[in-house]
Amino acid sequence: MLIVQKYGGTSVGNVERIEAVAKRVIESKQEGHDLVVVVSAMSGETNKLLDFASHFSTTPNVREVDMLLSSGERVTSALLAIALEAQGYSAVSMSGRRAGIVTDNVHTKARIEHIDTQEMKNALAEGKIIVVAGFQGVTHDGEVSTLGRGGSDLSAVAIAGALEADLCEIFTDVDGVYTTDPRIEPKAKKLDKISYDEMLELASLGAKVLQSRSVEMAKKLNVNLVTRSSFNKNEGTLITKEDNIMEQPLVSGIALDKNQARVTLRGVTDKPGIAAEIFKKIG
Repeated sequence: MLIVQKYGGTSVGNVERIEAVAKRVIESKQEGHDLVVVVSAMSGETNKLLDFASHFSTTPNVREVDMLLSSGERVTSALLAIALEAQGYSAVSMSGRRAGIVTDNVHTKARIEHIDTQEMKNALAEGKIIVVAGFQGVTHDGEVSTLGRGGSDLSAVAIAGALEADLCEIFTDVDGVYTTDPRIEPKAKKLDKISYDEMLELASLGAKVLQSRSVEMAKKLNVNLVTRSSFNKNEGTLITKEDNIMEQPLVSGIALDKNQARVTLRGVTDKPGIAAEIFKKIG
């Protein structure tokens, strides 16, 4: 099997965690799988780099911001490749450019247009584990670009689609998709499977397991997604097309957002234009 694995910032937050990720990648390699691993910057690194930039300017040039922010993922990818090589496994780190990820020209929130997979296919044919710096690509003009929020997930799904991978595993600090937020409702249960559309609905309503952009792309490219924890061996949640789910429940999950309030106005005169007047004042 060809598997794309993605590890988020908390999973690669320090050298000890990167070493643990290396062991997990090696276990998959020992099972006979070909692997492309996509990594985020270490936890907190992106915010630290933005703080450095804001020291000099409140509105830094977006081209320079992309150059700055893309360095975080490149550091992680190189460290993981070094960790894998130290364990005797052939590995190669790749920037978004080297991995062939071509985007539009919109800095800090670019969209992937296509992926030239030749470099990755060559490395896979040589038996290497590929470690790709997520969250980034290159514009048609050769400039470094970044993909915005949730960009590393997007990188992983796009690569999985371009390489026609059998599976794309998104490793985070949670076990999978739950029926609701387990930190608020202890009785919440982890779902074994959920459809793309249901996951999109939950993501749009505030569930933070996956960004909606990556789920949309997975649906478009027909990529089987699994979200699972990098800190245990528990089975995760499979996000797939609805046809693959035999018994579809009426309600899959409940999303919630605490950052909302409801205001009720009583005794409002019932006449044309009153609603517009009220909302104009509130606006």
